[in-house]
Amino acid sequence: MRMLVLALALSLAACAQQPPKDDSLYLALGEQPGITRIVEGMLLNIARDARIVRHFENIDIVRLRDKLVEQICVEAGGPCTYTGDSMEESHKGQHLTPSDFNALVENLQDAMDAQGVAVPAQNRLLARLAPMREQVIDR
Repeated sequence: MRMLVLALALSLAACAQQPPKDDSLYLALGEQPGITRIVEGMLLNIARDARIVRHFENIDIVRLRDKLVEQICVEAGGPCTYTGDSMEESHKGQHLTPSDFNALVENLQDAMDAQGVAVPAQNRLLARLAPMREQVIDR
């Protein structure tokens, strides 16, 4: 019994020492429904964007949408798990350029604008996604 109480006390102490997860960006994006609307808006924008639409031909758009929602949810501090491939693997052989990447970001920003996401929240999300740039360009 003492071991059980000790184990429980140690578990509670460990939980108490972990900093709370910051989900303020997740909330600012509208949680799961808001992120889904943002991703769907971005994909619709891309479908009309002659600069990059060719990169999205012959892909499973529903799977892409689902993985993008997961990824943005995780990056925003939400309660999601990303189950997709690594960025390097996902973009292998596509030979994306900085211009392609910038066009995608513009489409994401337009989708966030359309959903009424405040600019500071947009900037926080873009800052969290920015390190992925090097993982997708020229792969």
